Order: sequence, then C-alpha cells, then structure tokens
Amino acid sequence: MKKRQIVVRRDRSERSSDTSSSTYRSVRYRECQKNHAANMGGHAVDGCREFMASGVEGTSAAFTCAACGCHRNFHRKEVDSEVVCDSS
Repeated sequence: MKKRQIVVRRDRSERSSDTSSSTYRSVRYRECQKNHAANMGGHAVDGCREFMASGVEGTSAAFTCAACGCHRNFHRKEVDSEVVCDSS
C-alpha cells in the first residue's frame, strides 16, 4: 500500500480567533523517469539524478532540465509540507 500525504486547508474565515496555522510547501524535482526506449518496447532511463533548470524562473527555459534536456514533468516530484500551528 502506498503512503499518501493529505493536507487539509481551511479558509481564514473558518479559523477561530484563538488559533492560527500556516502551511509551508517545498517542491523539489528528483530523478528523471523518462523512458528513452519506449518506441522500441523497452525501458531505459538516462540516469539524471535531479532536475536543474536551464533558465531563470518565469521563462520557458526554466521547465527544461540542464542535465538531460527533458521537460520538468519527466522528473519525480517531491513535495514537503509543514503545518505550523500557533495557539495562544
């Protein structure tokens, strides 16, 4: 069974006045999972270990990996979430 992470968000209007919480999300793109041998019926990956953007954030080059040249969607997405609750 796969583990899944669920983050429940509430609107500010639903929050009570005595507690507040914030959710911090960090997204990283890991190893490339693009199958280069798919057209031949095989399975081969290039070994790219982590996504490195080719350009500056906000440009189309930011979605291309500098190491392997493929789109960011081919890399495994890793999301780290942290919920911080402050109560008084």
